[in-house]
Amino acid sequence: MKTRADLMALLDALGVAHETFDHPAVFRVGEGEEIKAAIPGAHTKNLFLKDAKDRLWLVSARDRTVIDLKRLHPVIGSARLSFGSPALMEAALGVTPGSVTAFGLINDTDRRVRFVLDRSLAEAERVNFHPLTNTATTGVSQAGFRTFLAAVGVAPLIVDFEAMSVFAR
Repeated sequence: MKTRADLMALLDALGVAHETFDHPAVFRVGEGEEIKAAIPGAHTKNLFLKDAKDRLWLVSARDRTVIDLKRLHPVIGSARLSFGSPALMEAALGVTPGSVTAFGLINDTDRRVRFVLDRSLAEAERVNFHPLTNTATTGVSQAGFRTFLAAVGVAPLIVDFEAMSVFAR
C-alpha cells in the first residue's frame, strides 16, 4: 500500500502544488474546527460505502453537506448502501477509519471503488483531504486534484447533493 510519502512523491511528480498541515488526529467531521479555520479551501467529509451488490463507493463532499444514504443509491445507480467495514476499507484504499480520503484512491489499483464527488466540492478552488492519515490535511487546487484523479485512472461521478441529482459523469 502507498503511504503519505508516496502520495507526496506522486503529487510532486505530477507537478501538483500541495500544502500539508500536520495536526492532532481528527476522527469525525465537526472535530478540529480550529484546525480547519487555519487551513484555506474547502474541507471534506469522506464516506467509504458498500452496496448490496458488494460494489464499493467513496463519497467525498464538503464537510457540512448532508448526505442521505437512503436517497443516494438511486441517484448514483447503486444498490442499497451501507458503510464498508474497516478491513475492507484498508484493503481497498489503504486507510483506517478516521482517515478516509479521496487520496486513498492511489491504493485502489484494481479500480474496485467508484468515486462520487460533491458538485460543490468539484467547483471549489482549493480542496483539502487527509493525506492517507488523519494527523494531517493536504490542500491542492481543483486543477491539481483533477490531475491526481486522472493519474490514478479515476473519473468522478459528480452529484449535486443539494438537489440530489447527478450533475456530470
